[in-house]
Amino acid sequence: MNTVAKAQFKGKRYRLDKPELLAPAGNLEKLKFAVHYGADAVYIGGQKYGLRSNADNFSFEEMREGVEFAKKYGAKVFVATNIYAHNEDIAGIEEYLRNLYEVGIAAIIVADPAIVDIALRTVPGLEVHLSTQQSTLNWQAVAFWKEEGLPRVVLGRETSLQEIAEIKEHVDIEIEAFIHGAMCSSYSGRCVLSNHFTDRDSNRGGCCQSCRWKYDLFEDARPGEVWVSEEQSAGQSPQRLQPGIKQLPLHQPEDNPFSMGAKDLCMLESIPDLIEAGIDSFKIEGRMKSIHYVATVVNAYRKAIDAYMADPEHYELKQEWLDELNKAANRPLNTGFFYDTPDHEDHIYEPEEKAAPYDFAGLVLDYDAETGMALIQQRNHFKPGQEVEFFGPDRLPFKQIVGELQDEQGVPLDAARHPLQHIRMKVDQPVAYFDMMRKKK
Repeated sequence: MNTVAKAQFKGKRYRLDKPELLAPAGNLEKLKFAVHYGADAVYIGGQKYGLRSNADNFSFEEMREGVEFAKKYGAKVFVATNIYAHNEDIAGIEEYLRNLYEVGIAAIIVADPAIVDIALRTVPGLEVHLSTQQSTLNWQAVAFWKEEGLPRVVLGRETSLQEIAEIKEHVDIEIEAFIHGAMCSSYSGRCVLSNHFTDRDSNRGGCCQSCRWKYDLFEDARPGEVWVSEEQSAGQSPQRLQPGIKQLPLHQPEDNPFSMGAKDLCMLESIPDLIEAGIDSFKIEGRMKSIHYVATVVNAYRKAIDAYMADPEHYELKQEWLDELNKAANRPLNTGFFYDTPDHEDHIYEPEEKAAPYDFAGLVLDYDAETGMALIQQRNHFKPGQEVEFFGPDRLPFKQIVGELQDEQGVPLDAARHPLQHIRMKVDQPVAYFDMMRKKK
């Protein structure tokens, strides 16, 4: 047991007064959007020791800028250092952790006990949160990690709501749980399909999401078997399989390929249950997701949490929050393991309809109340006559038809076609800096 680290967190609040909304940030820009749209904290990846090696990830300079931005809004920044380390991965970890502390990172999210121990011994001022990759599912395990000096455990996604409530009854520690986003088809992070197919280790940041691929099914052919093809069934004589032919396709050409990806998690309709169970931090998955996704999802959960905390007895789920989520979701949604064990209906075995019909079209940089003109940074092509929708953290969405467009010098434009181009256009309602404009795909 690390007594120094344990003393570090003496007197800490193990039940937050209000649930923390924790958002993903794959790069510095996403961090700023997440915080601006209501996240209390964000989790990011550095350039080492994390499980999203394909994300943009942060240099130490970018981390410092992100921390300074977050502090302006009273938010914190966590860093995922959640690989399962091999011997060669340990070299340099102490210096890396000291650098994280020096730039102002509030906590690291760790799975490997070796990294937990190193962090507690060498950087006692840096909080260590146990990663969901540890698949912690019971209160005895949570109690063990509390005794080791950790102030927070991120539970395995396989934990039910009843089990979470029991954990909070037995252990005075902060509990973090995923409440929205993609679900792993295996025990989170323990899958070896990626290793087998592509030699990319899921537990060292290289998951290639093999469960989302499209598969065909085949049957081994034995010598002497006859396979009748479509051409043969149309009147040609069937031919005997040659010994070198090993497999027969079980699908017809018109059949959909097989996949095995889990549906995405969505607990917006269950905010009261999550709060009453005692979950301290509501975690959104998606460091690889778009800016539009992060802003939309964070905004919806922010409104729901605030509404419940303001008046629990009269809380009412608003349809507009669900409508917002549906504009960002791109896979079918369910409630994961919170209420029941998922079955075949909670997985996707064939191509599904894409539910996200919107693209991020523009970012509001400025607004002139006298003229009703907004200065917008282009993020996707849009043009006059097209319907767009504006939304932001402090306003209800509103739709309008794009009218005349101008560049910054007032020259008329037939379209906003250049990335990051500054465009002036009249808007039907007041907007503000960091509001977003989206359009249907």
